[in-house]
Amino acid sequence: MMSRTNRLTLWILAAMALGIGVGYAMHTGMDAAERGGVAADLKLLTDIFLRLVKMIIAPLVFSTLVVGIAKLGDLRTVGRVGGRSLLWFLTASLVSLLLGMLLVNALQPGVGLHLAMDPNDAKDVLDKAHSFTLKDFVAHVFPESIIAAMATNETLQIVVFSIFFGVACAAVGDYAKPVVHFLEAVSHVILKMVGYVMKFAPLGVFGAVAAVIAVRGLGVLRTYAIYIGEFYIGLAILWAVLLLVGYFFLGRRMAELLRRIVQPIAIAFSTTSSEAVMPKLMEELERFGCKDRVVSFVLPLGYSFNLDGSMMYMTFASLFIAQVYGIHMDLGTQLLMLLTLMLTSKGIAGVPRASLVVVAATLGMFGVPVEGIALILPIDHFCDMGRSATNVVGNAIATSVVSKWEGDLGK
Repeated sequence: MMSRTNRLTLWILAAMALGIGVGYAMHTGMDAAERGGVAADLKLLTDIFLRLVKMIIAPLVFSTLVVGIAKLGDLRTVGRVGGRSLLWFLTASLVSLLLGMLLVNALQPGVGLHLAMDPNDAKDVLDKAHSFTLKDFVAHVFPESIIAAMATNETLQIVVFSIFFGVACAAVGDYAKPVVHFLEAVSHVILKMVGYVMKFAPLGVFGAVAAVIAVRGLGVLRTYAIYIGEFYIGLAILWAVLLLVGYFFLGRRMAELLRRIVQPIAIAFSTTSSEAVMPKLMEELERFGCKDRVVSFVLPLGYSFNLDGSMMYMTFASLFIAQVYGIHMDLGTQLLMLLTLMLTSKGIAGVPRASLVVVAATLGMFGVPVEGIALILPIDHFCDMGRSATNVVGNAIATSVVSKWEGDLGK
């Protein structure tokens, strides 16, 4: 008999296929104004699903991270697990960025490519990029108010507050036990809500896919086939690296981990939101055998510091735009851009189209026309599907490996 997890996965895949069919029928059978209106209505399904997920992310991150740190016990253990996690995150980010740089230099998708560009399409991203200053960077890392951070779902700010709160609970000891017990109960209730929210996933997937195909059509894929194809080749190589490293540490259990995270991957791919599956991913990792204290600590950190797919996309997109404009960058300049991307990307977790905002801000620093971001906007949705799914894989492997290092990976 088919399990509930497998049934939901099949419903998600069916919704994706149906969304492509319905979107294509709308694109070919309606005029632009009609399909734009219907697409906006269809996108409501996705907005509802994502809103349902976002409403539980802040309390889930806070409660699980505080409980996870408190359960780790002493500050030495917190520092050890945090240090191991950050070492993995920084190494994975660096590998992802380097892979993007190597691929775009080897394949050169932007050389000789002449694409029409409408800077107005990029206005929202450009506005964010031009206002991206050191002050904004700090503001996105350190919260002025935890209430405001939760209200706006600033995940990184919630993580920073939760770490301080959890460390304080661990230091206080017995006095903090009632607080920790309460937050543990809250986390269990929130995780139960995750199961209810996931039932809406197929509707969200259908709305997202149908809306973008209805407006853009399948033709946009043909126009940018080289760029999309080469980017997905890069993602395939990155997956191979991640899975190989995961197999090195986890052995044959790597196959079981992949089976566990198929559903989160499918949801992230179709909704272009890796954040939307964090609650479900947390649940599946605990079923895989990772202890809740490690999952609660490492996974929220990963969603701020370990977005492997987004990392690779940033160098790929930045150098692609430079190639389109015929701007040559030597190896030293490219490596400096890579390090800049690595640092600035950590400060805007939770910002809509965060990858594009970071790319646009970085282009300006290196003398590449920022308006070039409009070149990749028409297909950003399709690239975002791949990078969101990759983010899920990277964080699942990272959490499992850190659990193994801590001797906390059950069977």
